[in-house]
Amino acid sequence: MSKVFTEEEIRKDVEEKNVRFLRLAFTDINGTLKNLEVPVSQLDDVLGNQTRFDGSSIDGFVRLEESDMILYPDLSTWSVLPWTTVEEGTIGRLVCSVHNVDGTPFEGDPRNNLKKVVAEMKEMGFSDFEIGFEAEFFLFKEGKNGEETTEVSDHSSYFDMASEDEGAKCRREIVETLEKLGFRVEAAHHEVGDGQQEIDFRFDNALATADKLQTFKMVVKTIARKYHLYASFMAKPVEGLAGNGMHTNMSLFKDGKNAFYDKDGQYHLSTTALTFLNGILEHARAITCVANPTVNSYKRLIPGFEAPVYISWASRNRSPMVRIPNANEVGTRLEMRSADPTANPYLLLSACLKAGLTGIKEGKLPMAPVTSNLFEMTDDERKELGIKPLPSTLHNAIKAFKEDEVIKSAFSEHIVDSFLEMKETEWALYTQSVSEWEVKRYFNY
Repeated sequence: MSKVFTEEEIRKDVEEKNVRFLRLAFTDINGTLKNLEVPVSQLDDVLGNQTRFDGSSIDGFVRLEESDMILYPDLSTWSVLPWTTVEEGTIGRLVCSVHNVDGTPFEGDPRNNLKKVVAEMKEMGFSDFEIGFEAEFFLFKEGKNGEETTEVSDHSSYFDMASEDEGAKCRREIVETLEKLGFRVEAAHHEVGDGQQEIDFRFDNALATADKLQTFKMVVKTIARKYHLYASFMAKPVEGLAGNGMHTNMSLFKDGKNAFYDKDGQYHLSTTALTFLNGILEHARAITCVANPTVNSYKRLIPGFEAPVYISWASRNRSPMVRIPNANEVGTRLEMRSADPTANPYLLLSACLKAGLTGIKEGKLPMAPVTSNLFEMTDDERKELGIKPLPSTLHNAIKAFKEDEVIKSAFSEHIVDSFLEMKETEWALYTQSVSEWEVKRYFNY
C-alpha cells in the first residue's frame, strides 16, 4: 500500500533534498498525463489546495467561460524525481485531483470518477479493488536529428536473454528508477515483438495503481531518451509485429481477504468472482471502447498475435478475453487481456469495476470456460457456445458504448459527453484520411 506522507514530511524532504520546483500531475480524458510546474516558493499554496490553472486548455475539461480550476494534491503520491540532482536542485512531484473553484470535485476529472465508483464498491461491503497492470511498450531508435523513428532497438524475442545493447541497458535503468520511486518491480523482460518490453510492478488498490501507471509511462519515456531511444505505448506501432497490450489483473478484497478466492470453487474462484466475471463479459463490448480507445487499437485486436478477439474466459487457455491465472489465495484474480496501454487507466478501471459490481448484484454465473483454441473454431462452433466477438473497429465500440446504460453510468455525464465527442471526431477524421496502403493499391485505377 502507498505510504501517506504528512505535510511536515514533505516540507522536510523539500529542505533536505533541495527541491526547487514542484510538478503537479493530473490526467486528461484521453489518458494523457498533464503537469503544472511551480517554484518551491509556492509550497504553501500547493499543500493548501490553492493552485489554480486554466481548465479550458485541457481536452474534455471545461469551456473558456468556466476555465478556473484548482489542483488538490494527493500527499500519498509525493516523490522526488530521481533523475534530478540535489546539487542542481531536484523536482518534487504530486499527483492531483481536479476541483472546481468552490472546492467540489470536478466531474470531468477521470481520477475523481474512479474515486466515485470505488465509493460505490465500499457501500457494497468491499474494502479494495486490487489491480495489477502489465503494460507493454516498444523501444525505437532516435533518428540522426533526434526525431522519432519506427526502427526497433533490437531483434530479440520473448524472454530472450538481455544483450548489452542500449535497449537492455535502458530497461534496467527504468527498473532502478521505478524502485527509487517506491515501486515494487516484480518482473522485467523482453516481449515477443522486436524491441518490445514489459515491466510488471506489484498490485495495489485501483487509484494507487492508476496513478502508478501514469508515473510508469513518464519514467519509461524519460529514461528512454537518455539512451537515444523513443518509448511508445501505441497499441500497434509496427505492422506485422505483436501489438502492445495491457493485461489488467483484478480482484476484490473484503475484511482483509481476497473475495475472489474459494478453496472449493472451480479454479478456486468464489461466487463473487464468477458473478463479477459475468458482469465483465456481459458488458465487454462497451468496455472495449474505453479499454481500446484509439483507431489503432483495433489493428491489435486481430487473430494471430495473441490478443483476444472473442468474449469468453478460461484458465490456462490464453486465447479468450479473460484468463484465470494459477495463483495462491491472495493472488487469485481475473486477468482481462484485451486492454491496451493507450487506455485512460482511471476510466478503464471505472468501467471494469462498475460492470463487475453490476454482475455481483445480478448474481448470474458466466458461460462455460473455453478449453479449445478460439482461433481454430469455426464461426458456427463459437456461435453454438454463445461466444461473441469484440468490436472490430472504434466505430463499433462507440456504438456498443452508447447502447450500454451500465457502462455509461460508470461515468459522469460530463465524461460521457466529452469522451463520445472526442471518439466520434477521431473516427470521422480517420475515415477521411488516405493511407499509404490505399495509394499503393488504388492509385493506378
